[in-house]
Amino acid sequence: MSFFTDLAHQYIDGEWRPGKGSWDIIDFNPFNGEKLASIPVATAEEVDQAYRAAEQAQQAWGDTNPYARRTVLEKALRIVEEREAEISEAIVAELGGTRLKAGFELHLAKEFLREAIQLALRPVGQILPSPTEGKENRVYRVPVGVVGVISPFNFPFLLSLKSVAPALALGNAVVLKPHQNTPICGGTLLARIFEDAGLPAGLLNVVVTDIAEIGDTLLEHPVPQVISFTGSDKVGRHVATVCAANLKRVVLELGGNSALIVLDDADVDYAVDAAVFSRYVHQGQVCMAANRILVDRSVEAEFTEKFVAKVASLTVGDPADPATQIGPLINSSQAESVSRIVDQTVEAGATALLHGRADGNLVSPSVLTGLAPDSPVLQQEIFGPVALLVPFDGEDEAVRIANDTPYGLSGAVHTGNVERGVRVGQRIHTGMIHINDGTVHDEPIVPFGGEKSSGLGRLNGESMVEAFTTQKWISIQHGRSQFPF
Repeated sequence: MSFFTDLAHQYIDGEWRPGKGSWDIIDFNPFNGEKLASIPVATAEEVDQAYRAAEQAQQAWGDTNPYARRTVLEKALRIVEEREAEISEAIVAELGGTRLKAGFELHLAKEFLREAIQLALRPVGQILPSPTEGKENRVYRVPVGVVGVISPFNFPFLLSLKSVAPALALGNAVVLKPHQNTPICGGTLLARIFEDAGLPAGLLNVVVTDIAEIGDTLLEHPVPQVISFTGSDKVGRHVATVCAANLKRVVLELGGNSALIVLDDADVDYAVDAAVFSRYVHQGQVCMAANRILVDRSVEAEFTEKFVAKVASLTVGDPADPATQIGPLINSSQAESVSRIVDQTVEAGATALLHGRADGNLVSPSVLTGLAPDSPVLQQEIFGPVALLVPFDGEDEAVRIANDTPYGLSGAVHTGNVERGVRVGQRIHTGMIHINDGTVHDEPIVPFGGEKSSGLGRLNGESMVEAFTTQKWISIQHGRSQFPF
């Protein structure tokens, strides 16, 4: 496909070029195994070149009038809108995303670009009083300089753009490393969009590579001041450790094990719809997905019957078919891992109301119940189409079960009494929770992030200013200070 081969390069200092590594990253369509592109990996030397180019270009960009920076972002948005059909096809082909998922990702991407346009004008300074006579204190908001962005495979276009666009709008330069399974949608596609939007060379660099080639160069390099990472908590811990040793700030958006709670007064039919979407959207490859669905025993039988029936009706198949609701997992390793988790959990005593099977990278949905309270599967993130149904007796037990996880990203509470839902939500140790809705939500101006093993820091809205700028104090003595010697 010429779309992919045209973008199968490194993008460093405004130049498209092959990587100098001795091996290639192969980009496959996860549904049919078609080879989309082959990209020679970037070396540690090329990562250094990308960071140095970013460093050199950033100062002039940081000094550029924010209205001019905003113009580049506005043009990038117009380009995304004009090429929406092409980008959607790429998401379907490279990610195995369904048509519905591609539309969902593109809608959010455009919303986040609109917010990034406004962010260019958001940083404001302060004049603060001083106890010293004649002194004026000015506090400026300034770009951090260079930001390293590492993005995941599940929503690569959106989640790369989500850090890249605000960082650029706020006057920074960026080096982006997309996931090796989605190097185009998560990486070089953004480079092409911003290049065509008139972004000066060096401000956005994309390196397609792997830790096997570059080690921790991307994290340890002296140029970047902030690393924005989205991915698993295991890798996130490593990122945090390396960055801490090098005194770099991090924003970590990590995994989840969210609970969707159905209280005894919930609208069961509506809760079923919310739970099915929250668990199975994009085959369950979503950090906010409802891994655990907690149901009050008084409505357990009704909910379970309706939930299983709806899940069983989902169409599994070719993501290019508009009727498909469950497409492939990103690769064979993920498909095998999810199948193994289901088999092991059933062997340990759980009941499979639906037992999904793998057909290549396609894994049909599973619904498991009868889990022992100490079942390991209740503690982990399952990045696939597997729902765990857990009954409870009353709010207190629901809260205890929901909090019994190392994660704390998202969640939902379904109830006929909104304020009751809010009270329960306040007791859940999580960064985000939604009353009478699904668990999968992201909005441009609302702080997004998790607690516990689900991450550090927040993105979106004013949180972007905190993440990608720093404060600088300049004092002015209009009189004369008195010194003790």
